[in-house]
Amino acid sequence: MKIKNINGTSQYTCRCGSWIEHWEKFSGQRALYCAGIGCMEMNPIGAHVQKADGYDSNWYIVPLCNKHNLGGGELEIPDGTALVSANRTETCGN
Repeated sequence: MKIKNINGTSQYTCRCGSWIEHWEKFSGQRALYCAGIGCMEMNPIGAHVQKADGYDSNWYIVPLCNKHNLGGGELEIPDGTALVSANRTETCGN
């Protein structure tokens, strides 16, 4: 699946403590590595992304390393990677 990073979202926060904690809580998984295919960077952060197909304008959180979080363009992640909604009213409530 291809995603694209949404730049300029660092001011957004949620009740979970951090966006990576938000992803872990609502995906039911542990974020050990960056989701970028072939990337083995540990300790990812919760990055705001959109699906690159253009049909879905929703914002999601996925675990990415700093390099991929700051990178532009599209990034390939495994199809099974959980896309957790970044819409706080749908998830953590604020």
